[in-house]
Amino acid sequence: MTVHKQQKGETEGESVESSAPSTASTQSTPSSSLSEAGAPDTPETTSVHTPEPQQQQQQQQQEALSTEMFNSPLKHTEYLNGPDQIIPTDCIKTWEASGVTKLKIGDQGTSTHTPVSVPTLLKKAAEKYPDINALCVKQGGEWHGTTYTQYYQQVRTMAKAFIALGLEPYHGVCLLGFNSPEWFIGDLAAIFAGGFAAGIYTTNSAEACEHCARNCESQIWVVEDQKQLEKVLKIKSRIPSLKAIIQYTGKPTSEGVISWSSAMELGKQQSDGELENRLRRIAVNKCCTLIYTSGTTGPPKGVMLSHDNITWTAHANCVNAEFHAGKEAIVSFLPLSHVAAQMADLYITMYSGATCYFAQPDALKGSLGQTLKEVRPTRFLGVPRVWEKIHEKMMEVGRKTTGVKKSIATWAKAVGLEANTRKQRQDFSKPFGYSVANAVVFKKVKGVLGLDRCELFLSGAAPIAPDIVRYFHSLDIPLTEIYGMSESTGPHTIGLEKAFRVGSCGRTVPGCYTKLDNPDRDGNGEVCMGGRHVSMGYLRMEDKTHEAIDDEGWLHSGDIGKLDSDGFLYITGRIKELIITAGGENVAPVLLEDNLKAELPCLSNSMIIGDKRKFLSVLITLKTNVNLDSGEPLDSLTPSCVDWCRSVGSQAKTIQDVLAGPDVNVMRAIQDGIDRANKIAPSNAQRLQKWTILPRDFSVPGGELGPTMKLKRPVVTQKYCETIERFYES
Repeated sequence: MTVHKQQKGETEGESVESSAPSTASTQSTPSSSLSEAGAPDTPETTSVHTPEPQQQQQQQQQEALSTEMFNSPLKHTEYLNGPDQIIPTDCIKTWEASGVTKLKIGDQGTSTHTPVSVPTLLKKAAEKYPDINALCVKQGGEWHGTTYTQYYQQVRTMAKAFIALGLEPYHGVCLLGFNSPEWFIGDLAAIFAGGFAAGIYTTNSAEACEHCARNCESQIWVVEDQKQLEKVLKIKSRIPSLKAIIQYTGKPTSEGVISWSSAMELGKQQSDGELENRLRRIAVNKCCTLIYTSGTTGPPKGVMLSHDNITWTAHANCVNAEFHAGKEAIVSFLPLSHVAAQMADLYITMYSGATCYFAQPDALKGSLGQTLKEVRPTRFLGVPRVWEKIHEKMMEVGRKTTGVKKSIATWAKAVGLEANTRKQRQDFSKPFGYSVANAVVFKKVKGVLGLDRCELFLSGAAPIAPDIVRYFHSLDIPLTEIYGMSESTGPHTIGLEKAFRVGSCGRTVPGCYTKLDNPDRDGNGEVCMGGRHVSMGYLRMEDKTHEAIDDEGWLHSGDIGKLDSDGFLYITGRIKELIITAGGENVAPVLLEDNLKAELPCLSNSMIIGDKRKFLSVLITLKTNVNLDSGEPLDSLTPSCVDWCRSVGSQAKTIQDVLAGPDVNVMRAIQDGIDRANKIAPSNAQRLQKWTILPRDFSVPGGELGPTMKLKRPVVTQKYCETIERFYES
């Protein structure tokens, strides 16, 4: 068993075995100073509502009871000192809606931070940053802001509306729509009212929506528009718990559907009494948010996140990345149903007093670039496909540049790459000519991209090709990777400009712990996570909860990884994706697929086949244009792919041009690329022997990719089963 001890500069402590999550004390300790990060003050574990002496006495009596009665979720005892109370328990995981879990509070560093609830986090933000814009949305060509004071009041108003509409504690409020102030307010209002905030992917089918609704016993749906509303109306009769549907854009035309403004008016008519009653029953170690997994390996699971999971993770990452209180700006465009976007856009902004600017709904269809130029964010998180699109556009510009400008750009990129290569060795000196390259090239490029103020450039949710990372490094954009899961409340490791390596997803966030389980001779083992960010479990899924979280509190990620001597984590595969050939060879397909795409820039996707087979084969797709409205891949090749075809002597402009014949030059060039990739394969058994080009690229509408662009291998295997079988015909 390999254990990662935190490096110098992180929280120091004993080995992970001796500080395993399940052995942490449940008693809170004084909050450590956060002045070094400019982080906002946070309250002690008292309620935001001043308790009566009688309530304090009752709380003390309850905490003095034997812990034996807390071995299972409480049924009868009421705790009324919320929302920042801690309910005593020895449970380290739960799958019950009303369950509580033991907090993993450490004895030094960020792990000692005083637990607070989500309502308190927003209340304190409103007190510290009352006039700073929390949310900004563009309407009619103008940006309109909502201050933290207004934000807090609107959340309380909508929470009262939810209660009036029938929302009960431990029931879901499902949010289905693109990022907006209403999404944020609806999410937090559900939590304030004692319910569960449950984001739903906008790409979900009606049936997938129904699965989530039944799992969380949703009573309220908040939908963006008629398109999303249709999904709920289709399944409405099959959701017995449903009590209300609210539409937040456009005027509802369906009977019984409430407009956002009408819901707000309803909330204003309610007294504060019942809301305060709900807040008193909240505890930091109760569930408040459900993150539904993308369903890559099966039906979506509802990951239960507690108040402490969320607020501690926001705290730890703000401190680690040195956020500037009240001065940050971010752009919200990634799906809010995903934990990365919720943590970055909703909670880290709230913790640091940042302003969140909402991109347009067509952000990923082309408008994101303009939004970035207008906002000039100070931090930017994108999935690999976003960075790849920026890379492709920059390469197109580069191909049109000639003469002296081309020579200067080439020289500057060499300087930028050297500067960022040095940083990886902890050498922060600037190469000769850096100041000139920065003035002539780097500043201009960042300005064109809208990233001239940005201090942190992150890629997450899926692996990114190292050559893409190095390209941005050559432009002095120190792109790094971040790694985590829904089950770890988002970030577990992160690369920062002061500590990163190409190909690595960074070091463990201080206060979190990494363990490699059952490592092989090369040090590759299952990545296991420990700390206050580890989720409570999966709602109403006992078996799945036990599979993911062991009895010591370690979260088993299912990812295979290794740690270098400096504590940087490298993800090398996934257990469920591991291929075992007929000869017994273990093959991690992702590394081979990445090597292949590095050799062949014309490839969009590749998927290796070989489980229980005598040799490896691969399905490949070429880069094609996409229908911006439907997201479906087209037959026409992208400009970069057409340029690649020209470079190998082909005049192909479409996939059909390539496949008709087929195109001898393209086929020869692809075989040459595969031969090059085979030369660096770890063993003969991991060399690719057969391949084919598929007639259509993988996509979300096609079902081959999940909403976070992860490859659904079982779907591809089934969809192209006949093609695969032809590889292995004798």
